[in-house]
Amino acid sequence: MDKLVIAGREFSSRLVVGTGKYRDFPTMKAALVASGAEMVTVAVRRLDLKAQGEASLLHWIPPGMALLPNTAGCYTAEDAIRTCRLARELELGGPKPFVKLEVLSDAKTLFPDGEQTLQAARTLVAEGFTVLPYTNDDPVLAKKLEDAGCAAVMPLGAPIGSGLGIRNPTNLIILREQVRVPLIVDAGVGTASDAAIAMELGYDGVLMNTAIAGAQDPVAMAQAMKLAVEAGRLAFKAGRIPRKLYGSASSPTGGVIGA
Repeated sequence: MDKLVIAGREFSSRLVVGTGKYRDFPTMKAALVASGAEMVTVAVRRLDLKAQGEASLLHWIPPGMALLPNTAGCYTAEDAIRTCRLARELELGGPKPFVKLEVLSDAKTLFPDGEQTLQAARTLVAEGFTVLPYTNDDPVLAKKLEDAGCAAVMPLGAPIGSGLGIRNPTNLIILREQVRVPLIVDAGVGTASDAAIAMELGYDGVLMNTAIAGAQDPVAMAQAMKLAVEAGRLAFKAGRIPRKLYGSASSPTGGVIGA
């Protein structure tokens, strides 16, 4: 499968996974391996910096996976910027750190605050971060984030952790037409078919956590998501047939003996 390229960095997998909500670290590690993902999000504000060895979440992340520090739990641009600076001090995410920017509007819906997200993005880009912002499925805001210098834009498919799947494909299609940087559906995926649909819309990747971590068998679901993302990408590139009210026979009768 063709590679996902973000800010010049290549990834063979188009699936990005998270590290939250798993019942234990061994299950998390097994799911990360099964997913085939090459980039994993880590909530900086929830890291136990005093934990050592097997007590540390970072100990259980498979070797070679790129870290994507995120600003989960931040509700202002100022808090998000401070969290990203901490991630850089901790040497998470590389020399020009990739960061997942989340600035939330409220604790109930976990919808992003567009104004604060854009404000934080402009500052972080100016400071040399590679910014991947979580945002609403708003084409206007997504374009502003691209213009601000974000390396990718990550619109939600549905509210975080809801498992509702792609609720507004029309907006996602419009957004895809208007934004040139990589687009990654972030939040709302519940099962493999949701991930495939996101990829069939022409998106460059899918980011998920709860759909895998909250599954009855997280390792099996991680593998299912891997295959779904691959299948959706292949289907998009293959080009689906047009939707028609009436179809035509796969084996036409014209020219057949006795017809």
